[in-house]
Amino acid sequence: MTQAPNFQGIHNFRDYGGYSAAGGKVRRGVLYRSGQHVAATDGDLAELAALDIRTVIDLRGIAEREMHPCRRHEGWAGEVVAHDGSTTSSPPHMDIGPEVTTADYARDRMLQVYTRMPENPAMQAMFGRYLHALADRDGASLVHCFAGKDRTGMAVTLLLHIVGVSEDDQVREFLLTNESPTFHILRAQSIPVMEKRLGRTMDEASVRAMLDVHEDYFARFHLVARQTHGSLDDWLNQAVGVDDTLRMNLRDKFVA
Repeated sequence: MTQAPNFQGIHNFRDYGGYSAAGGKVRRGVLYRSGQHVAATDGDLAELAALDIRTVIDLRGIAEREMHPCRRHEGWAGEVVAHDGSTTSSPPHMDIGPEVTTADYARDRMLQVYTRMPENPAMQAMFGRYLHALADRDGASLVHCFAGKDRTGMAVTLLLHIVGVSEDDQVREFLLTNESPTFHILRAQSIPVMEKRLGRTMDEASVRAMLDVHEDYFARFHLVARQTHGSLDDWLNQAVGVDDTLRMNLRDKFVA
């Protein structure tokens, strides 16, 4: 895991390269992921500038982007790939109501998020745009959403799947989110809003259920894709538009 420990306002940033894949290893220094950059400090922006990220895939919907506009460093001339409408009604981990009373209930709500995500047309479109942007554009890229854990987590694992990374390593990458040293940033951006919506203070177990990721979240996404299309690869082909040419281009570009 390549973490950026000096980031003061960006949660869950890391390079998701380095895994063994079919024919080699996933390249490092070109594939980055994180949460939103709305609270990025000037120092954070300077560190990002040094990475020469030329493409940002923002998986948030338009209302989220307008409410939480991301900061970019001065002179950044890259492209932001985003959806013109909504990708979800709210950040998935914040899609809660007053009935969320226990950690088990909170986890069940998150499982519902991962049940809906594979069948959400906006997310299918954005997963496709993310993969095509990786294949078509030069230089380093960064994919993010609000927290960089749910929508971003699944986007990243789809790319790793396509290039031949084992499912064990896909899960390992997905769960690295729980080890991020910047959890306090996500907590500050999320919990006050959740508690206002709930009308009470959340216990720590419920906080972690909403803000962490779990292997059963990953498994639920894959189960729904298989149930609706027969296999994850068929779902990628039919729902996301990943054909053999795109697969080959991604493997050629990111595996060395």
